[in-house]
Amino acid sequence: MPNRRLTPEEIVKARVLLDSIRAQLEELSAGDPDLLFAYRRKVYKELTYDERDKPMVRRQLKALKRGEQKGICPCCQNPLTEKYCVLDRFEAAKGYTPENTRLICQACDVASQVSKGYA
Repeated sequence: MPNRRLTPEEIVKARVLLDSIRAQLEELSAGDPDLLFAYRRKVYKELTYDERDKPMVRRQLKALKRGEQKGICPCCQNPLTEKYCVLDRFEAAKGYTPENTRLICQACDVASQVSKGYA
C-alpha cells in the first residue's frame, strides 16, 4: 500500500509548523551553534523514535521475526544473515509491529526499494 501523501494545503501547514519549530530552537539556543545542533539532534532523534521505535524495541522485533520465519528470508527463501537484515513494513503508517512486518535480507530490501521507485 502506498504511503499517504500530503496535499498542497497540508504541505503549507507542515512548512509553517517547521518554521515555528526552527524559530523555537533558535530561541532556545540563544545564538549558541553547538546548543542549536544538540537541540536539533534531540528533536530529530525523538521524532525518529516516534515513527520507528527505539533501537532495543526494533532489535527485539527482529529477533521475534527471525524466530517466526525460522531464519529464512520470506522473499528469496535464503537463510538470513546475522547482520544487515531489515524489518520491512507492509504498511508504513501502521508502524513496526509483529503483524505489520517481516524480516528480509539486505538484497531483497534493496530490490523491494528499487521496485517501488524509492532507490
